[in-house]
Amino acid sequence: MAVLVTGGAGYIGSHTCVELLDAGFDIVVVDNLYNSKQESLKRVEKITGKPVEFIKADIRDKEALREIFSQHEIEAVVHFAGLKAVGESVKIPLDYYDNNISGTITLCEVMKEFNVKKIVFSSSATVYGITDKMPLTEDMSLGAINPYGRTKLFIEEILRDIYNSDNGWSISILRYFNPIGAHKTGLIGEDPKGIPNNLMPYIAQVAVGRLPELSVFGNDYDTPDGTGVRDYIHVVDLAKGHVKAVEWVLKNTGCDAVNLGTGRGCSVLELVAAFEKVTGVKIPYKIVGRRPGDAAIVYADVSKAKKVLGWHAELTIEDMCADTWRWQKNNPLGYAE
Repeated sequence: MAVLVTGGAGYIGSHTCVELLDAGFDIVVVDNLYNSKQESLKRVEKITGKPVEFIKADIRDKEALREIFSQHEIEAVVHFAGLKAVGESVKIPLDYYDNNISGTITLCEVMKEFNVKKIVFSSSATVYGITDKMPLTEDMSLGAINPYGRTKLFIEEILRDIYNSDNGWSISILRYFNPIGAHKTGLIGEDPKGIPNNLMPYIAQVAVGRLPELSVFGNDYDTPDGTGVRDYIHVVDLAKGHVKAVEWVLKNTGCDAVNLGTGRGCSVLELVAAFEKVTGVKIPYKIVGRRPGDAAIVYADVSKAKKVLGWHAELTIEDMCADTWRWQKNNPLGYAE
């Protein structure tokens, strides 16, 4: 029996493959390599000493999925595959709706066909929309404010409807906060396409000389230093949360959403200072205007994750910075080398 990991060659996917293999699961990875490189999976094999079966395919391709399910004994699915950049989603919304929502529907149809009714879904804290009420709890009202976030929200609703139509399904919806960091070996990490959208890979690329300086979007928020505060979580902690969620879906039926974060906020300038302290590298930055739609403070209530999954984040901001730098220093051009 194996766990099918869609989008398993990506940043969070590859780290989750490591943790699943280390936990004793066999895995099959399907990825179209639009946002990722197969090199990450070769390095997963190096880290774990275990083979990874990889199939290059798009989850919107029903026949390709049918072939995967007919040739492998799949017991559960961890579903990462999807486009993921907020800014890009505003420019090309139809691509996001087609790829993320149509792809998930096709995946669930094939799962149903093969009577595989256990899925862990990669959702996001973006489904909470903009709210001043912190921390964010799983029972709060939802409302995304961009096409990317809406795809995550709509998929959550689709999964709830699937469970309501057939209580034999077991669905774990994981709402991530801000994943950063890399594997401690420095072999796998975040390798964004083009200029990074997210803060930590931008800092790392400035540190390694690929980008001249960091732009800090706004320093006039109602926060201790005026910059935005987010709940940063180490990608390895996040990956371990997926292993716990797989264990949960294998033992239970139901459909449940769980936050994966640390429950603590860290500002942009605090993250920059932590990175400088850990690495000894100075990060030049300039303050620019706020981005529309950015909230001042976002962090998670993580009590449900502990109660339902028996999981909590263990690694610190310093760990996240040190591991990011090890990855970037060893791989200045990401997997391109």
